Amino acid sequence: MLKFVKHNFDGINGVDIFPIISLVIFITIFVGYTVYALTYSKERVKEMSELPFND
Repeated sequence: MLKFVKHNFDGINGVDIFPIISLVIFITIFVGYTVYALTYSKERVKEMSELPFND
């Protein structure tokens, strides 16, 4: 099945750059979210974790 997909992309110039671009976008978003999660305030996390019990 991959040969059918690959055959369609052979005619596109510069198609070999798309996997690199998608990998860079994924890594950027992953690292950004990881930094955001690690720098989140512990007090805010505790407050948010207790929200379901605050009725």
